Amino acid sequence: MNKILSVLSGCIPRRAFTLARKEIFQYLNAPAFYGAVVFFLAFCSIWLFYFEQFFLRDQATLRPYFSIFPIVFILVIPVITMKSWAEERKTGTVELLLTMPFTEWDLVLGKFFSCISVLTMMLVLTIPLPLSLLGLGSFDAGTIFCEYLGAFLLGSSAISLGLLLSCLSKNQAGAFLGSAVILMFVMLVDQITRTTNLPQWLAEGINFISLAYHFESFSKGLIDTRDLLFFIISTALFLFVTTRVILFRKWK
Repeated sequence: MNKILSVLSGCIPRRAFTLARKEIFQYLNAPAFYGAVVFFLAFCSIWLFYFEQFFLRDQATLRPYFSIFPIVFILVIPVITMKSWAEERKTGTVELLLTMPFTEWDLVLGKFFSCISVLTMMLVLTIPLPLSLLGLGSFDAGTIFCEYLGAFLLGSSAISLGLLLSCLSKNQAGAFLGSAVILMFVMLVDQITRTTNLPQWLAEGINFISLAYHFESFSKGLIDTRDLLFFIISTALFLFVTTRVILFRKWK
């Protein structure tokens, strides 16, 4: 934990880091966080070994393991982000935050990097699984790296969207449900193009807004600059909109 905080301190503004550090320790004291971690690790492992029958496939690939991440994130990401702003509004502490010497970007980046730190810890906890399987076959380390990079970028974009929805919600329940529904849409909307014969321009437009679609290249071990830019731009866009919402409420 201290290593993560030291890395954050060198990457983000000091005031945003102060807020991020406070948020991280709040997550570590929240039972919901540990429930989300256990669900994430258990479900992904069960999916790989039971539903995908990893040992019967006789293939040295973890693609089936990472392919379920977009689905699991539909429930895990809202748990991470739901309290960030909704709980501040419910308890009335958001007014206190807005009167402190923080800019809108300080507040948004502080919340964002605390959530990213939580997601990073969850991804790190999955590393023992591929390490335990390395002796069973010739796995491609480059592919595994790309899969982890894609999972991080996918989670980053989903977190920024979840924070925006939390900022628009009045309580944690509303933030969780709203985030889960919206994430389900942006994760699975590309399935429409797989099951329906649509015009090419419409299919490309639907695929473009799908987070899971842009994750596919990473799950195959490929770093497509278009997908890389999509995750970076979408993350920045959602964070920017969140700052505008906060600014509007500050002057309301």
